[in-house]
Amino acid sequence: MRAVLTLFLVCAIWLGTFPATAQDRPLTVVELFTSQGCSSCPPADALLGKLSEYDDILPLALHVDYWDYIGWKDTFAQPAHTKRQKAYAYSFGTRSIYTPQMVIGGVDQAVGSHVVKVMDVIHRHQEKTPGVVLRTDQTESGTPLLRVAGMTRRDLPGKILVQLVRFMPIAQVDIGRGENAGLSITSTNVVTEIVAFGIWDGAEAVEYELPDPIAPKGQAAAVIVQAAKSGGYPGEILAAIRLE
Repeated sequence: MRAVLTLFLVCAIWLGTFPATAQDRPLTVVELFTSQGCSSCPPADALLGKLSEYDDILPLALHVDYWDYIGWKDTFAQPAHTKRQKAYAYSFGTRSIYTPQMVIGGVDQAVGSHVVKVMDVIHRHQEKTPGVVLRTDQTESGTPLLRVAGMTRRDLPGKILVQLVRFMPIAQVDIGRGENAGLSITSTNVVTEIVAFGIWDGAEAVEYELPDPIAPKGQAAAVIVQAAKSGGYPGEILAAIRLE
């Protein structure tokens, strides 16, 4: 508990220099690869929850399945999340994966419980000039639309994925076995699905129709626009937007 309180204190001091509402800064995406069966993960889960209080940060929890064998099967784990983490590892030039790992902006990583390192990386991403602008609208019939446009002052990669992310804003699970037996863990923005629904070349502005409803009842959604590296590995997250 003391470690979690220390995380909150450092986070509050670090982020206290920035307003909670920041319309002029891009949305920084923070992906936490975590597991309910990992004894090192609860402080990172708590930090992710703290990050959710800031309007210019989109924290996402992706529960992996490779710790399920040690006594507790993660109730939110998906093989697709493990696959995404492995793809990031290859993109970073390594084959090793671990929890808790935070990937910030698709290009930087840090141990998810190392709050000072995490906040330093987030701060650097907040200072970046956005290269892509996202806007939501709707057709005359009420169908939700997403508009994706590039900004001329920045070169964009040739292949960019437009991805819909659905997630549960908050969930609490009592852990019955394994390394975290007896703990009640609160998870924030638990990802249930990531679907690529468009490939953009970064040239002309494009519009995409969005599903209606955008997410199942009780869930929320966002769109992430992310560069695709050679070999299909994930690259820089160029823009993101929460969907209402």
